[in-house]
Amino acid sequence: MRIGEIAALVGVTSRTVRHYHHLGLLPEPARRTNGYRDYAVRDAVLLARIRRLTELGLGLDEVQDVLADDAGSELTEVLGELDADLARQEAEIRARRRRLAELMENPPSAEGPVSPALARLLSGLPTTGSPSAAKDRELLTLLDTASGDGDFRGRFYEALRPLAQDPGMLDLYRRLDELADATAGDPRVVPLAEDLMAALPDAVLASIPTDGQPADAGFGEAVLAESPPAQAEVVRHVMRALLERGPG
Repeated sequence: MRIGEIAALVGVTSRTVRHYHHLGLLPEPARRTNGYRDYAVRDAVLLARIRRLTELGLGLDEVQDVLADDAGSELTEVLGELDADLARQEAEIRARRRRLAELMENPPSAEGPVSPALARLLSGLPTTGSPSAAKDRELLTLLDTASGDGDFRGRFYEALRPLAQDPGMLDLYRRLDELADATAGDPRVVPLAEDLMAALPDAVLASIPTDGQPADAGFGEAVLAESPPAQAEVVRHVMRALLERGPG
């Protein structure tokens, strides 16, 4: 193969191939009598492996270290690793397509396209002008995007539906709104947190994974960062109470 052919086969540019030669990542092959480089299958496999490693986020120095460690690997081993990596990428693409299909099934809403499970939950939320209620909708939409675990999201939303349809939520939202300008030490914080905990169905806690990560690690921090001090303190109290209660 010539340089343009190997570049097209692997999905990079000829310039990239030359750059890898310059860095020593990809050894230069022997040249034909006409002066053109003559690339073999193993060169293509190595070039593909470099591409995969960079796509995984490794810097070129790190790629060089990985390649040095694998210098003694047989071609079949390297091909197996590449095949496994391609399988992982295929699985990710399938997951994205499933997510896209969910979004396409759901008509547009004020929050934008959301999963059918979240759409069902949002449709049951009380109609109110409460800023806290509006923030809950925003956070649920964020969770819908941030969490890649569709099974968790479905269980969590279904567990929240009785709470969403509880008329008492309007009073809880009102009390939360009243803390918008309060300090974290406001005496209303603890009673409100206790009432929120009492209102939470047991199924909500049961739906949360045992590692306590309902979404990406930054989700809880995002909730607190966007909340005024007293409201954030209410959330902290509820989170602590959830951990103390434990599953079941």
